[in-house]
Amino acid sequence: MVERYIRHLAIERGVAENTLKAYRADLARYQTFLEQKGIQSADAISDLDIVDFAESLNLKSGLVASSVARVLAAVRGLHKFWLLEGLTINDPAAAVKPPKTPRNLPKAITIDQVERLLAAAGPDPNNEQDMAADPVRVRDRAILELLYATGARISEITALDLDDLIDPTLVRLFGKGSKERVVPVGGFAQRALQAYLVRTRPGLVANGRGTPALFLNQRGTRLSRQSAWQIIHDAAKVAELGVEVSPHTLRHSFATHLLEGGADVRVVQELLGHSSVATTQIYTLVTVDRLREIYATAHPRARR
Repeated sequence: MVERYIRHLAIERGVAENTLKAYRADLARYQTFLEQKGIQSADAISDLDIVDFAESLNLKSGLVASSVARVLAAVRGLHKFWLLEGLTINDPAAAVKPPKTPRNLPKAITIDQVERLLAAAGPDPNNEQDMAADPVRVRDRAILELLYATGARISEITALDLDDLIDPTLVRLFGKGSKERVVPVGGFAQRALQAYLVRTRPGLVANGRGTPALFLNQRGTRLSRQSAWQIIHDAAKVAELGVEVSPHTLRHSFATHLLEGGADVRVVQELLGHSSVATTQIYTLVTVDRLREIYATAHPRARR
């Protein structure tokens, strides 16, 4: 019955493959727990069994609260599905609350650090001589420029095809559950992307068999997420920012800088592809912290 639920998530709800893998692993853990307790029927599961399962995740597996909450979300979804499909007569998981998880504020870097990171990624699109000397890094610069210009996830950028470039100012992104959104592309990213398309991509595509993928590796095939992550890591190392930089750093910075610039949180929600504004509002906490910091250092009577 678990596999039936997984098929429902994949076909009817369009859940991404990576999420499906996580659900399978979490529910396999749950099935093993039930088997060890000798529970063979779905209707025999009580809310106390689910509470015991949650406690076992803490004690035996050593999972942090956020990981326990993720596993329980899979369990709660499974039991709700069973009830709605008439496979069980009750939903024992409905009364089980996931543990409260600490709110981790997203780590953004400053505008100056972003500019240093972009400069470290590859040559300036206006510098013909530098681009001619290092065409592959023209691609790298375009990737980072596009990440920061759009707030896209790294998986959304590597999944782009040429047809997703609607025009120089707009790009079509496909987020979680293949949800489509159209995002503006700023002038700096437009120039970096154009430089890549003219100077670098024709040479890369000649190494392969032809592909609609926008960003290519040196074999002429679609650039992987892992390779794109390495490009960001290498640029951060060259930039010597003194902070850890991940693919999500540019997404966090995109959202934070927009809100600090006065953008409406619902506009940022649309640009990020969040289904709920509540997910986006965590970035408003970052800007509030920044306001407190500025107030504390600038106001003559802010400190005692």
